[in-house]
Amino acid sequence: MTSLTDPFALEFVQRAMLGGTLVAILCAVAGTWVVVRGMAFLGEALAHGMLPGVAVATVLGLPVLVGAAASAVAMSLGIGALRRRAKLSYDTSIGLLFVGMLALGVIVISHAGSFATDATAILFGDILAIGVDDLVVLAIAVAVGVGSATLAHRSLVALAVDERVARVLGLAPRLAQTVLVGLVTLAVVASYQAVGSLLVVGLLVAPAVAARQWTTRLVSTMVLAAAIGTAAVAAGLVVSWHAATAAGATIAATAIVAAGLSWALRGVIVAVRRRTASPVLSSA
Repeated sequence: MTSLTDPFALEFVQRAMLGGTLVAILCAVAGTWVVVRGMAFLGEALAHGMLPGVAVATVLGLPVLVGAAASAVAMSLGIGALRRRAKLSYDTSIGLLFVGMLALGVIVISHAGSFATDATAILFGDILAIGVDDLVVLAIAVAVGVGSATLAHRSLVALAVDERVARVLGLAPRLAQTVLVGLVTLAVVASYQAVGSLLVVGLLVAPAVAARQWTTRLVSTMVLAAAIGTAAVAAGLVVSWHAATAAGATIAATAIVAAGLSWALRGVIVAVRRRTASPVLSSA
């Protein structure tokens, strides 16, 4: 048991665990809606869409979260503009901006000198470098995310069921969609330092997918996803410590493994129940 707890005796690992827990909570709230609404591609696009803002902020010596937020917000607004004015589909709009922003980020990086280390941090995160200031930012992000999701819960539920129903009930589906995109943007930007732009979708989607195997209620899914995400953070930190692997990538991989195991276990339970019920039905 000592080998499992040894890493957490260090302060920087404790900060990483606390920061990862806050990220897991925020991603659980946003990720549940991402899974319910089938918006994983949006999360992936926003994660990559942060790259030019982060690159520019790094080159100019500005806070990377400011650059990430500005870039992600610009992409969200661009997606909405393309849908309204160019009359493109949601997936097409996301795909165009996804490639464009990623290309722009690579161009900025390629023209900057000695960018290799920073590029690695951008792509894969550096959760072990989380400081007190980062924890404060994450705590504020969690408060804003949970508060927004709570206030817009009815509208988001109606939007998930049927946009026309939401409109008839006066629940402002367009505003709900804006809140949802903003929630995903907030989760992606806040999670950036922990797992990086390439792996953030794993922590955003995988715990929610795992939780949906056991409950269909939205609030229960969020709570269970937060617990699974937190467990993935703890397990990922322990594994990365002893295996000398990248912490952010290990956490994301652990979350995905948890989703796979949850799906497999659920399948086994369903199969056993069917076999148990078959003799009863046959004898009847």
